[in-house]
Amino acid sequence: MTEQFRLMAVHAHPDDESSKGAATMAKYVSQGVDVLVATCTGGERGSILNPKLQGDPWIEENIHEVRRKEMDAAREILGVRQAWLGFVDSGLPEGDPLPPLPEGCFALQDVAEAAAPLVKLIREFRPHVITTYDENGGYPHPDHIMTHKITMAAFDAAGDPDAYPEAGEPWQPSKVYYNHGFPMGRIRALHAYLTEQGLDSPYGEWIAGWEKSGRQEREITTRVTCDDWFEIRDKALIAHATQIDPDGPWFRVPLDIQRKVWPTEDYELAKSVIDTDLPETDLFAGLPG
Repeated sequence: MTEQFRLMAVHAHPDDESSKGAATMAKYVSQGVDVLVATCTGGERGSILNPKLQGDPWIEENIHEVRRKEMDAAREILGVRQAWLGFVDSGLPEGDPLPPLPEGCFALQDVAEAAAPLVKLIREFRPHVITTYDENGGYPHPDHIMTHKITMAAFDAAGDPDAYPEAGEPWQPSKVYYNHGFPMGRIRALHAYLTEQGLDSPYGEWIAGWEKSGRQEREITTRVTCDDWFEIRDKALIAHATQIDPDGPWFRVPLDIQRKVWPTEDYELAKSVIDTDLPETDLFAGLPG
């Protein structure tokens, strides 16, 4: 490389970086790429999803601190840098009708104002490539949708000398991608393999729900082979102990089967200011060096 490549992954909550693109990041770190995770919120309103830790009053009262420590552990495992953007978790509203979002939360911020700290971080770190979520947030969590909005706004503004002049010298990233953490093609392929082998599949209800919803599969433009780093990905995910049950469905499919059936993490090229030929096998495809 003539210049060290830099990758920024913008995520809504601590733990999102370990469930979406973590093996890709670990692979690039091993190749000398400088990787920075930008975490929009502290995950303060996230539920404790690990049944082994539910009901612990100290964790419930100190969830913000706990999740910061979990993020520190995951960051060390992945070998990345990490920065907090400082917004407050919006929570996932439930019910019919849905309740209003909490006052002051991330999802209720003005997009232009909320993009400002991300523009500043982009100009400081100077990433060549950014990853984030699609316009549906990957799934419709209000913080994920807002993460998409501010990332796309910041991608466009970071290189504009007239935008956010107080945020530092302009820097234009070359490409921005959407993570496809769980493309239906991957889920179907794993389900088919497990079924053919007479093994239990955790994906049957998932596929049925997808088909019932009528959701369309998104285009995958870029497949990064990173199966050698799946174990690191899982260790980083388990580090988010309040969010992940190590005996839960995330880990029911053995790594050797995952590597055999679907050895890539997958992305959709959303914007590029450079020429690149699709499909790709590298997020840095088309960049000089």
